[in-house]
Formats: sequence, C-alpha cells, structure tokens
Amino acid sequence: MSSKIDRIRELVMQLNQYRDAYYNQNAPIVSDAVYDRLFDELAALETETGCVMSNSPTQTVGYTAVSSLDKTTHTTPLLSLDKTKQVNDLVKFVGDQPALLMLKLDGLTIKLEYESGRLVRASTRGDGIEGEIITHNARAFKNLPLTIPYQERLVITGEAIIKTDDFERMKDILVGSDGKPYKTPRNLAAGSVRLFDPATCAQRNVYFHAFGVLEGLTEPYPIICGGRLPMRDSNSKRDKLDLLKTLGFDVCRKFTLNIAGDEIGAPAVTADLLQSYMVSLKAAAEELHIPIDGMVVTYDDIIFSKRCGQTGHHYKDGLAFKFKDDLYETVLREVEWNPTRFGEIAPVAIFDPVEIDGCSVSRATLHNLSFIWDLDLNIGNRILISKRNMIIPQVEENLDRENDPLDYPVECPCCGAVTEIHTGSNKTTKVLMCPNENCDAKHIRRFVHFASKKAMNIDGLSEGTLEKLIARGWLHTYADIYHLDAHREEIVRMDGLGEKSYERLWKAIRDSRQTDFEHFLVAMDIPLIGTTASRILEKEFNGDVDVFLDAMRLAYNFTELEGFGRTLHDNIYAWFDQPANKDIFNLMKAEVTFTMTNNQTINTGSPFAGKTVVVTGALENFSRDEANSKLISLGAKAGSSVSKNTDFVIAGDKAGSKLTKAQALGVRVLSEAEFLQMASV
Repeated sequence: MSSKIDRIRELVMQLNQYRDAYYNQNAPIVSDAVYDRLFDELAALETETGCVMSNSPTQTVGYTAVSSLDKTTHTTPLLSLDKTKQVNDLVKFVGDQPALLMLKLDGLTIKLEYESGRLVRASTRGDGIEGEIITHNARAFKNLPLTIPYQERLVITGEAIIKTDDFERMKDILVGSDGKPYKTPRNLAAGSVRLFDPATCAQRNVYFHAFGVLEGLTEPYPIICGGRLPMRDSNSKRDKLDLLKTLGFDVCRKFTLNIAGDEIGAPAVTADLLQSYMVSLKAAAEELHIPIDGMVVTYDDIIFSKRCGQTGHHYKDGLAFKFKDDLYETVLREVEWNPTRFGEIAPVAIFDPVEIDGCSVSRATLHNLSFIWDLDLNIGNRILISKRNMIIPQVEENLDRENDPLDYPVECPCCGAVTEIHTGSNKTTKVLMCPNENCDAKHIRRFVHFASKKAMNIDGLSEGTLEKLIARGWLHTYADIYHLDAHREEIVRMDGLGEKSYERLWKAIRDSRQTDFEHFLVAMDIPLIGTTASRILEKEFNGDVDVFLDAMRLAYNFTELEGFGRTLHDNIYAWFDQPANKDIFNLMKAEVTFTMTNNQTINTGSPFAGKTVVVTGALENFSRDEANSKLISLGAKAGSSVSKNTDFVIAGDKAGSKLTKAQALGVRVLSEAEFLQMASV
C-alpha cells in the first residue's frame, strides 16, 4: 500500500510538470501517448487505493467560492506550546522520556477532518477554541489528500505553508487586504487560506504538513482499504505520523529521542546532540524551501502527554524552541514619562496595537534616554516590536532613523521640578531624573510599595485611595496611616469608600501592626533590599530589628552574607545615613509589634540544611519568594547569584544565565519535581 501511494505522489508531480510544459510554456516534453499512459496508471491507482491528492490532474471539477468564512468550535482545544530560546531547556524537558524533535513550521495551523475516507472539513486554529472553516481552500492545497484509504474518522493537525522560493516569486506582485505587500511566507499563507475564492488560493501554492493526530488510528493494526497496515504502537505519536505518510500526507521532518530501534539509535539526549539534529533539520528545511522559525520537542507517549495537562494558553507535553523573536511593524504614536518612587522618569512607548501570540500589544518600555537616542526615536516613526523571550514587549528597531532627537520633558510631569540627566549605575546609561524629593509621584509610589503584600500587606489601600488621602494632607509619613481613624468621618464620605470599605481598610491597617523583620524591612524600601535580601537579614539577626541596628552601629560587614555584594552593603548604610530615613524607620518601629522568628522551625535534617541554593526561572508550585521561604525553613541559605559556593540550583521554566553558569561551574541543577521530592513536600 505504501509503495502504491508513493507512486501516486510521483505520478501527480510528474504529470503536473508535463501539463505545465504543454499548456503554460508551449514546450511539451513527452508525447501524448506517454502522458495518457501515465494518466491512466494514476487513475487506476487512485481507484485501487482510495487516495486522491488535491493537485491530481484527474481532478477536473472547478473550485467553489464562498462569500464568508463560517466559524467552528474545536472540541479539542488547539492550544499552542510554551516557548524557550535555550537548548538546555529542551534537554531538561525531554529527560529520559521518548520524544520527537520536529521542525516548527512558519505558517498557519490547520485542522483536517476525514469521514469515510473523505475530507469533510478543514478549519483554522483561530484562538484555539474557535476557528474558521476553510474547506473550500484546503481542496486547493498542492499536496493534500482529498480521499484516503482509511474509513474511520480521522482528525489531524498541521501547518499550511507557502514555500520560501514561491514566496520570493510572489511577494512583489501580491498585496494583502491592507494594500501592502506581504512581508513573510507566513503572512502570505495566512492570507491565502482565508480567501473566499479557492481558485486564487490554488495559484498561491499552499502546502500542508501534518504534525499531529487528534482522533483516529487507535487500533494497533488499522484496517485500510480491506487490508491491515502494521503500526508498532498506537500510543506512539511517531508511529501515527509514519502512518499518515502511508496515507499520502506530507509530515513534518523529525528526529526521535530516547526511542530504541530508530535508524540512528537512541543516544543520551544532550545539548550537543539536539544542536546537531537541529542543524540537520534546518538544512533539510532550507533545501526543500520550507519556512521555519524554530524547532518543537514533544513527548512521544500519547497517554503520558495527556497526563501532562495544559494551561489556558499551552499544552505541557511539548516545548517550542524559537530561533529568534518575531518582529512586528507598527507606528510610534506617543511617549509617556512616568516618575518612579526612586525619582527616575521612565519612558514608555505607545504605538498602534499589534497582535503577538494572541495578545494585543500597544505599550513597551523605552528603558532610558540612552535607549531612545541609540534608536533615533521620534513620534511617527515606523518601529519593530517583539516579545523579548516571548514575555516582555520590546522596541527592537526604528525603521525611520535620522530624526531630530525626541523631546524629553524638561519638567517633571508630576511636580514640575526641572528634570536632570544622570548617569546610571553602569556609568554609561543616561537616565532622566526628578530631583524633587517631595514629588507627589515618588511620594504616592512609595506609599503603594509600603502597603503592598510583600511589605506591610494593607489590603484596600490602593493607589487611588492613597492619592485621595495624600491630597487631603492626611499622609506625610508611613506612620500616619496608623492614625487615619482621626479622619474617619471624612473618609466614609469620600467617593468610592463608605462605612463598609472604611471598616475593612481600618481592620487591614490594624492587622498590619503585627509584622516581622522581613516585611518591615521590605516596606522601608532600601534600594535593592527586596524580599530575598530581607529574609537573609532576618535569618542572620534572628528576626530582631534591634540586633540588626546594633550590628550596623558596630560597622557590620554585610558582604559576608550569601548573595550580598558591595552594592547592597553600601545601599543599607547610605539609606540609614539619611536623617529623614532614620526618622521614618524609628516612627514605624514604634507603631508595630514584631513577630520574632527565633522559634521558627528549621528542618536541620533535610538535604538542604546548611546548603546554599539559588532559584531561577518560573516554578509551577511556588513563587520565587515562596520557594526561598521553603528553602529557609529547610535550613538552606537562599542565594541570589550563582558562584562556586552554590550547592544547588533549582531551575524552573525559562531559566537563563544562572542555569548556564551553574552548568559551567558543575553546580548540581534540580528540576522543581526533584526539589519537591528531596524536600519531601
């Protein structure tokens, strides 16, 4: 059966070449007798096997156009995969599980449904839940089986693509619905499969490559056209994809990982091995003119894959490796300047919305003046936007350089003080600063930080409420929060508040009087002294603020603490050298009652006791602070940077430079699951 379908594909390609030479080039290359003999052979094989390709010369029925694209709901959501740019993430993801490494095609995801051996519906992925029906255009794809020798229901997913050489030929003569030329093969493919007229789609040379089976091919030996085709394992994605090839589909190129019996064996999965496979796959894609933007690793075991579960955005049984961040063109419309609580006035780009990974993006940080100047940015420029590392919107390039410099505010947008240009901590970056220590923006944002969950955790004391309270002159220092009951009658009459809101707020304020060293120190907002650093200090001084202050009076050297360098050491002393800060600290110290931590239960028998452990990347079961808290309870030192003195690194999703450094130093790296197992959680 497989050889007969291969012969069908060969004849289709051959006969189409002959037809092109005869009709389009007026230069026939075979006689009519040869053409007719091959045509009859093709027709006979199609009848025998039940496999008819969409571009077969036996298909002479015209295409039927539509006036609109109907919607369809996907019974099984067509979610995407999580992404990374680190090969080591792929190695960690695969572990010892059988897996596939496949090309990540740069096109449009399509779902195909077959009933009784015939294509009955094709639809786009859409938002993963609802897509558009494009069956009329699928019949115009260049390589899609319209009928197949498999009579049970079959649902498959794959990518509709336009090859790079076809795109180069068409890009200068075709324009999209916006009247502009198509920029990439993906954009042209996406536009082509959603056309109303399939005859036009047929001229675009759209191809389909399968990468998954959603329904069907479940028996170990599927019945096809009256006979049985052996399949080694109906629980194997690889074997199902191989069977799709037997049915006449083009399938994404792949390598198998940790699967014995493969033609290249099953060597241990390493970064070097994956990179060598990637080089081979990339070379094959270039040779075949297939557009790609990365690779995909997915588990081969279908049952195991289903157990991995999903988020609202992606399935957890696969991981996509991106070669680079996609770039999206838009226009810069405005720059907002926002004063921070430390005085820097941060620029934010406002641009025409672009859709990235299903999200509308219209804002991105511009970091500082140096960043703006380096890009020659100004209002009205065409700019390129990405999601850096698939997470943070970023302005990558200015397509309209050679501008006059962008005007930056010479006065603080909040308080009107004359702004100053300072040199950043790296001694080269230029930042815009508000020098006014009494600037309302600084004032409000400091109070917001003070009331936040990681600090004093005063629920209900929002930025909007704080603005109102500060505007009325009731809040000058943090300690004033604890005396707002003097203004109760006025507060309950404020817009958006009232009796119940006031009571909830006042209860949260009273509750916050019971605090601990860590949260109190975070609330004081010493530069760079966040939760992790405060927790280390809390442990060092046994949660006793007075012991901490006494140590400072004796010139304590904070650089001796794990994760503390000269900058943190200097920041602590510089902050307390300011009389105003000392006053704030002492006023607040008198308002609260500290919960001492000297009786905190420490599991000294754990494998982490006395060890230095650094957490990097996103964990599934813990926030970074929660993970560090757990480590401290296990007797570990929660480090912030990796060094030769680090004992373990716990690496979550998208672990970056810290993971790389740990591997270079030979530090033991734990997955989250390994950490939970060792910690007996």
